[in-house]
Amino acid sequence: MIRPWRRYLAISASLVLLAGLYFTPALFDRYVLPAVLPYLLGAPVPPAGVEAADTPLGHPPASTGSGAYKLQESPNAGQAYAAYDPCRPVHYVVRPDNAPSGSDSLIREAVAEVSAATGLRFVYDGTTAEAPSPEREPYQPDLYGKRWAPVLIAWSTPQESPDLAGDVDGLGGSAYAYAPDRPYVLVAGQVELDAPDFVEMLRWPDGSEYARAVIMHELAHVVGLDHVDDPTQLMNPEGTGVTEFADGDRAGLALLGRGPCVPEL
Repeated sequence: MIRPWRRYLAISASLVLLAGLYFTPALFDRYVLPAVLPYLLGAPVPPAGVEAADTPLGHPPASTGSGAYKLQESPNAGQAYAAYDPCRPVHYVVRPDNAPSGSDSLIREAVAEVSAATGLRFVYDGTTAEAPSPEREPYQPDLYGKRWAPVLIAWSTPQESPDLAGDVDGLGGSAYAYAPDRPYVLVAGQVELDAPDFVEMLRWPDGSEYARAVIMHELAHVVGLDHVDDPTQLMNPEGTGVTEFADGDRAGLALLGRGPCVPEL
């Protein structure tokens, strides 16, 4: 006997096959497959439009007018930059292993600064056991449900994350996703923080300000800002003593908060 769910899958597979025969391969790959892919067993992407609203959830501030910022290179030559979808919340989780004392407040404050500068709505989903990885999967339904994986903020070490070796206090970035004929969108970001470096940093006078600034810097990478040469900006990579977003940083972040809403993802 065929169980009902197995029969449903068999019918679905037949429809996909018929669609593939009816459409040209290019049309099938471009339109049909993306529509059915999230519903196949072992799908690599979530169902489209999870938590998507009709309008942006927040409002980025007006631009400062400064040009002292740089956006990360777009994966599409025809698209100036990629950003998070402002019509849905940006979820984040924290891997607390190795975390220095007082680090929870540092993360909350840094997230609040990035949220205010972009207008993006951040939502804290609690702690996770997920380890950071350069090959992190942007969709992990067994761990986070049928949605894009949240931004992972992980306290790590150079032994676990070799790219933190040397003078690197943190790393940050996001994966891209796109639907046919729609803009690329950032999803499933990751921040790796060098816990031993932060322990030392927090011993300095005003060390908490510098520690928070490092987290803000990495979160700005997550939402799409790149490094700049201007030493007066927080996104300068040389650690010039700046502990707050400056005019150029804020202009870039405000722009990134005005990205397109893409409910097709």
